[in-house]
Amino acid sequence: MLAIALLAAVFAFGLFVVGYDQGHLFSIVQGAEAFDELYLHELTHDMRHAAGFPCH
Repeated sequence: MLAIALLAAVFAFGLFVVGYDQGHLFSIVQGAEAFDELYLHELTHDMRHAAGFPCH
């Protein structure tokens, strides 16, 4: 049961990073500049479309 909970947490974090992060994760370190650069968005751009997330 613990393994399933851990996998669900990893999946939820991965879904956040790929689908919903628009600079939020890096803003902890970079500040407001992270919302302009969108490093994770650009790195996972094609994967976002394959997963069904519209981004533009």
